[in-house]
Amino acid sequence: MEYTFSSDGTPIAYERQGTGPLLVLVGGTLMTRARHAELAALLAGEFTVITYDRRGRGDSGDHAVFEVQRELDDLDAVIEQAGGGPVLLYGMSSGGVLALEAVARGSAVSRLAVYEPPFIVDDSRPPLPGDYVERITELVAHGDATGALTYFLTAGLAMPADAVPGMRDMPFWAPWEATAHTLPYDARLMRDTMSGRPLPRDRWQSVTVPVLVAHGDSGDAYMINAAKQLGSHAPNYTLRCLPGQNHNVDPRVLAPVLTDHFTR
Repeated sequence: MEYTFSSDGTPIAYERQGTGPLLVLVGGTLMTRARHAELAALLAGEFTVITYDRRGRGDSGDHAVFEVQRELDDLDAVIEQAGGGPVLLYGMSSGGVLALEAVARGSAVSRLAVYEPPFIVDDSRPPLPGDYVERITELVAHGDATGALTYFLTAGLAMPADAVPGMRDMPFWAPWEATAHTLPYDARLMRDTMSGRPLPRDRWQSVTVPVLVAHGDSGDAYMINAAKQLGSHAPNYTLRCLPGQNHNVDPRVLAPVLTDHFTR
């Protein structure tokens, strides 16, 4: 593990492995860099793979004031430390949205891939409540990690409320609680793209690098529909369906798809 420092001084923890072109992996909500360990190992034969903890997660630091801009600065700091770019960039779930925003802002990226960014672009599931960001921020501010996670799962992911209590005894619950204070970060990142309305045609207009949009065919309909809409966003976007996969994509299935896209 190594550290780099973001523009506001926040330490960002990262690891690198493998040899070849630089490839940075960006995790989604509640994820630490450990979530991409298997995928990184599979890709390390072709690429120098960088995994990092987004701010507030794992071994990275945090700051009392959050803005989405700070996470973009974090990613730029990782890219700069890795060699300055341009790099290949992959984002999972909300991490894919962060990656899109970074490329749109001008981060040094030559190719981009995203897997199932969790947009809500139609009526296939209820949109986020209008006060979702404020509510989850309030729960975190009061130190209610369990309440914040429960609200994220039910309002954010549209899970049935009666499914949540049984999850609290699962091994993943404690790590989730440890990063629950970052839920408002992803909420603010996703805020205007989970409304049930189509993506604006001019959104990410400045993203001109080749973009792979991948999705499974066995997961939630709203994520499949979102991927299809994003995949038709512009001529430089390519849609790819991974048979038998859902949001918890198998790294062994995903790795060759990413390798194909990033070695073209």
